[in-house]
Amino acid sequence: MIITVGVIAYNEKNALGSLLKDICAQTYDHKKIEILLVDSNSTDNTRKIMETFRKNNREEFYDVKVLSNPKKTQPCGWNVVLRNYSGDAVVRIDAHASIPSNFIEKNIETLRNEYICGGFRPNIIDETTPWKETLLLVETSMFGSSIAPYRRQQGKTYVNSLFHGAYRREVFDKVGMFNEKLARTEDNEIHYRMQKAGFKLCFNPEIISYQHTRNSFKKMIKQKFGNGKWIGLTISESPKCLSYYHFVPFLFVMSLIFCSAIAFLGYPLLLEILLLLYSMFDFVNTVSCFTMRDIQPQFFLLPLLFPMMHIAYGIGTIVGILDIPFWKRKLKKEKEEDGGQA
Repeated sequence: MIITVGVIAYNEKNALGSLLKDICAQTYDHKKIEILLVDSNSTDNTRKIMETFRKNNREEFYDVKVLSNPKKTQPCGWNVVLRNYSGDAVVRIDAHASIPSNFIEKNIETLRNEYICGGFRPNIIDETTPWKETLLLVETSMFGSSIAPYRRQQGKTYVNSLFHGAYRREVFDKVGMFNEKLARTEDNEIHYRMQKAGFKLCFNPEIISYQHTRNSFKKMIKQKFGNGKWIGLTISESPKCLSYYHFVPFLFVMSLIFCSAIAFLGYPLLLEILLLLYSMFDFVNTVSCFTMRDIQPQFFLLPLLFPMMHIAYGIGTIVGILDIPFWKRKLKKEKEEDGGQA
């Protein structure tokens, strides 16, 4: 089976080299691996790294191509891959990720009996420092991240969404390409369409890949806000592709606003109950995090970091919902401009 590895990158000069080394270390026959490297108009040396890799390795693999993604977003980048790949299957790998040497081999083994597969995705850090250990705990804690199955190791099962998914060609031939309107929830949306088309998403814990945690809390907050915003925007495009847990931070922030307003009017009981319940969850999960690693002084910041992340995500969802009419107007304008240019 020929498999295409698609990597989309924007300004990933610091991470891309390590991932390309991981790809070269794959145990699966390199003559059956096609590599499509898609540059999203990077302003650093990302494109140069891709071109150098292509020049030095194109004879080793089935093929190596460097492609351009002028629209920059992830779904547009993956559509560039889908328009150009020639494999029997295609696997998505984030540029800011790491894969073990058997990653492709395990995907191929699973795809022999499945149309779609993916696996466990632990978070890792670039270097071990007390602060980065703390951020890793925030990201890996169920209270800090989510209950998505690819974050929690479990037995082989069928799920609603996957990380670093691998897909046989028949899947995209039937469901089409990614929705380019959705910059961050494109995977939820296309997985929903795949399930509607009758495909099952197989989670195999033997398939493992690693996602690098953000190096700063500022970047993590920005990411959570952006994720929340796109949850809000996606409500107007494909609400059924979202799960209830996507809206937990939104409900928390809305409850906080409502209870605060009631407290301002002289009825603080609801706010006190809400804060008490949240503090209990916050405390229990913080204690749980303390048992996961050797205690560092920065770990005592966890009770503050969790609510800041939840509030950022929830505010992002509120902003996304409020932005829907403006976003729709922007999409309409872009469509008209594209039609005029065509």
